[in-house]
Amino acid sequence: MATTEKASPRDRLLDAAARLSYQDGVSVGIEALCRAAGVSKRSMYQLFDSKDAMLAASLERRIPWYEARLAHPDPESATPRERILYVFDRLTQGSQEADYHGCPYLAALVELKDPEHPAREVARQVKERLAAAFRADAERGGAHDPELLARQLLLVFDGASARAGAGVERLDDGLATVTVTALMDAAGMR
Repeated sequence: MATTEKASPRDRLLDAAARLSYQDGVSVGIEALCRAAGVSKRSMYQLFDSKDAMLAASLERRIPWYEARLAHPDPESATPRERILYVFDRLTQGSQEADYHGCPYLAALVELKDPEHPAREVARQVKERLAAAFRADAERGGAHDPELLARQLLLVFDGASARAGAGVERLDDGLATVTVTALMDAAGMR
């Protein structure tokens, strides 16, 4: 059901946190977040215990979109190899967008040094789920060492994402896909 109501202050804060932390990094100030959301600092602290909690909630809220973006549209008929290659095709496509700054979950892991930071925990879980998906597909595809292949795939994903997000590497030449294909071939994956 469509609604014309204005988004709630909580939703506006989460949207602003997602947008600004992706664009400017997780160190974006509370003043900027509140201003972008059109919400007072007092209201923000009534909704969230801290900026850290708001950032974690913002990353958590984005997970379904992020995972759906990487999921093959027809996973049942796709081979494990096709499902893995699809992830890297999506990475390549995303990296061509003008506002691409890399993987928001990798950025949170890199920028947040405190291992107990709630946003770091959300980001870690997202990366673990991606590794688990790679591992499951590697196993179904007959890789000799599915765990090793999953780690290698995640390394390529994160490295390609970071380099493209920093503007020092272009992915439109198929570099990530060629690299992933070579890894899958070397692992004996069908």
